[in-house]
Amino acid sequence: MKYLVCHEKETRGTFDFPIELYYVNRFHPRYEMPFHWHMECELILVLQGLFELSLDGKPLTLRAGESAFIPEGVVHGGIPRNCVYECLVFDMERFVSDGTVCRRPYAELIGTGMHINGLFPPESIAGGTVKALFDAVKKRQIGYEFTTTGLLWQLIGIVLREGLCSLPTEEERRNSRRAMQMKNALRRIRTDYASVLTLEQLAEEASMVPQYFCRVFRQVTGRTPVDYLNYYRIECAAELLLSTQLSVTEIALQCGFNDISYFSKLFRKYKDVSANAFRKEGSGTGSS
Repeated sequence: MKYLVCHEKETRGTFDFPIELYYVNRFHPRYEMPFHWHMECELILVLQGLFELSLDGKPLTLRAGESAFIPEGVVHGGIPRNCVYECLVFDMERFVSDGTVCRRPYAELIGTGMHINGLFPPESIAGGTVKALFDAVKKRQIGYEFTTTGLLWQLIGIVLREGLCSLPTEEERRNSRRAMQMKNALRRIRTDYASVLTLEQLAEEASMVPQYFCRVFRQVTGRTPVDYLNYYRIECAAELLLSTQLSVTEIALQCGFNDISYFSKLFRKYKDVSANAFRKEGSGTGSS
């Protein structure tokens, strides 16, 4: 399975079947989910532990067996707590094509700005459907494309029938506007994390003064801009540790750290283990 990358333009699955499954445990280079967004929908299923999810700055805690729906374009990220989880990213617009009877009700659901209520308990009808959907994509038995498509339609049908959607509150609209303002800053961090980035540069990306930018950035991500930049650099370093043979020093330099001692200190802070130990522990584990 692919690494879960923080890029909203990544190709999911194939053109004819745009869906991708990601399995994430503590040895995955992107174990902690960086804040990102994409123009596909996403489902998260927690297999064990806790996952502290944030959707446009709104917190949502998922426990083992619970799942969450993330609409397209929503800025999201999360912190796993002794957690193993899976993500299913899919282009719902492609599955609900213009020629199907499902197109109109789905377009009306999205067009009115309705939000699908995020959390599905495992014992709920929606939660059971999500679990069956993940199983179908994982097992890839003969005809799984039909099963997967049918389960996606079934999930939307359950959401509509059970009333698992609602118009956003004023607070949710405000949070969405704030998250939208942060997208350019998050994009700048993602593309230029290896370079020197100042608070003023990031604030300018969001068209804000630095003080106000810091406050809004923390409301959306739960971190200060400097803390998030360091965290993102360490996540990129973790991916290189598991996917390349570069030395720890080379990786630190590629990820924007000129002080190797500082890199080592931050790596242990964010990963609870040294860079060398992380590489050794994760080298034989993989993420499939």
